[in-house]
Amino acid sequence: MNSTVKNILAVILGLIIGSIVNMGIIMVSSSFIPPPDGVDVTTMEGLKSGIHLFKPKHFIFPFLAHALGTFVGAMLAYKIAKKHKMKIALLIGVFFLIGGIINIFTLPSPIWFAILDLGGAYIPMAFLGGALANKISI
Repeated sequence: MNSTVKNILAVILGLIIGSIVNMGIIMVSSSFIPPPDGVDVTTMEGLKSGIHLFKPKHFIFPFLAHALGTFVGAMLAYKIAKKHKMKIALLIGVFFLIGGIINIFTLPSPIWFAILDLGGAYIPMAFLGGALANKISI
């Protein structure tokens, strides 16, 4: 298979699988840490109107979802890519970072969470995913 095609496939699959991991964690999060009473977390409007009631514990799973989704997507992309493996892994981090930035503007959250999320969940996790993928053989 052509290396360019394989690299494009790596990015697409990394984004898809990373997004599935992200959404899976978000979907189970309320089973572990229930949202505040009266807050509907199933809609964007419900989240917007109730996010002021969230405590720091309610941001654990969103951070984990963003970090682990990026990590898994970058790791997979690294493994699939033919050339420029770490650049491909970091590209996954950039795509998820863009999504995180959009999310911060769409769903206002505390500044501490925005800084933690944007600074720790995307590029560092993409780098770690690529570095770990480099160390293990699958």
